[in-house]
Amino acid sequence: MEAALYIVPTPIGNLSDISQRAIDVLRQATLIAAEDTRHSQVLLSHLGISTPMVAHHEHSTAGALSKLLDRLRQGESVALISDAGTPLVSDPGYRLVREVQDAGLPVVPIPGPCSLITALCASGLPTNRFYFEGFLPAKSVQRRRRLEALAEQEVTLIFLEAPHRVAETLQDMLAIFGSEREVTLARELTKSFETIRRLPLEKMWSWVTDDVNQQRGELVLLLGPPAKQSATTVTEAALRILRLLSEELPPRKASALTAEITGARARDLYNLLMLEKRE
Repeated sequence: MEAALYIVPTPIGNLSDISQRAIDVLRQATLIAAEDTRHSQVLLSHLGISTPMVAHHEHSTAGALSKLLDRLRQGESVALISDAGTPLVSDPGYRLVREVQDAGLPVVPIPGPCSLITALCASGLPTNRFYFEGFLPAKSVQRRRRLEALAEQEVTLIFLEAPHRVAETLQDMLAIFGSEREVTLARELTKSFETIRRLPLEKMWSWVTDDVNQQRGELVLLLGPPAKQSATTVTEAALRILRLLSEELPPRKASALTAEITGARARDLYNLLMLEKRE
């Protein structure tokens, strides 16, 4: 087997989802660098693989990384795995990849399971353009600020979320994006209690809030792009509300709240507000 760093995806739930190529690499590699060796041992035991493992994660020292590079330079092969799915997606493994590449050593990616792509394919939302945000900030103020920064993106937005925060995150999305923006909840993908459901934001928030089972397990939230609408006339009443709110709130938040109250397009409101400020 060629001396290289192999990026090896592992199942996100169903153990049958691992490819034969991934199994062959894990079996033949000199060493497996795992995010959590205890967690990964369950999979390797299931597959009958006895390749030695070392821990490699975001807290690994520069010395530990250097040891992996030394082994690669000596002609050994190293397979990098995470707890589930494709390594480097929402984890800091790219530092190791950069060091290996900078050392003139090969990096070999193996295709395989990835929760965000699995969720996107089954979301019922547009798949031609999407943006992966990963985990939003844990605190509501910072989370809303980040959501406001994404408000004008005309693509499907993909988020990972902790189960104990999903209801709060949906509530913040509701405040920023309005009640009718479509969102898909993909929960426990490939596992026994897999759930994939698409609803308007307000209905999704109510459903998740009322059913605590939807606040458990591994979660992916996918937010659809803004609905295509023809330009609408902003009424004088909507403009007055917008001006009052903009005295206390950031422009995007004032526009989003005014849109929710009046039914006008948030983008039209925001553009009008920016035009007034420039004048």
